[in-house]
Amino acid sequence: MLTVPGLCWLCKMPLALSALGICSVCTRSLQWRIGTCPQCGLPATNPSLPCGRCLKKSPPWQALVAVDDYIPPLSGLVHALKFSGQSALAQPLARLLLLAILQARRHRALAKVDMVVNVPLYRRRHWRRGYNQSDLICRPLARWLGCRYEAGALTRVHATAIQHQLSARQRKRNLKNAFRLELPVDGLHIAIVDDVVTTGSTVAELSRLLLRSGAASVQVWCLCRTL
Repeated sequence: MLTVPGLCWLCKMPLALSALGICSVCTRSLQWRIGTCPQCGLPATNPSLPCGRCLKKSPPWQALVAVDDYIPPLSGLVHALKFSGQSALAQPLARLLLLAILQARRHRALAKVDMVVNVPLYRRRHWRRGYNQSDLICRPLARWLGCRYEAGALTRVHATAIQHQLSARQRKRNLKNAFRLELPVDGLHIAIVDDVVTTGSTVAELSRLLLRSGAASVQVWCLCRTL
């Protein structure tokens, strides 16, 4: 019986390894962000040092890694994962994030972490979507990196308005006291995994919660970083 090879999610050509999801040619075609601040992930003149924004008022996390801006073709894949029920995209996207993390370790001396955590959804939204896209990305990522992953480390204790419909000030107010930590993190170096970081309000709130609870440091890993 003939087997049907997997196809690349972008160019639709057959894959040598179907589990990869995205072929090597399409992987190399991604922008792979350069010229960005190593802390906030926004454009900067010196990618080795914190930008002027971070020197003036630094975010609560210590480093940010992103695959690309929220632009095609990556934005289309993220949108399909998040809103079109294409959960099979989680592992190929997690692999892209893994490559970005390994690149940051080589070129930015990015520190290794002890544990990764996902950005939690409120239970009603989780039920409607059927899964948490951040959780699906964390599972293979933690396995490949050999670090701990606790799916229920963070919970969202009350429903919040959809973030992308709010202004930066409204996003910050919307998330106040929205999360709860469910396990001890004393002395741990932690990475928060999200799909898209825009104003950073969500990951900032989670970072402050983790640091207040004794975490040694917090990194943010995301597929897309945009304004």
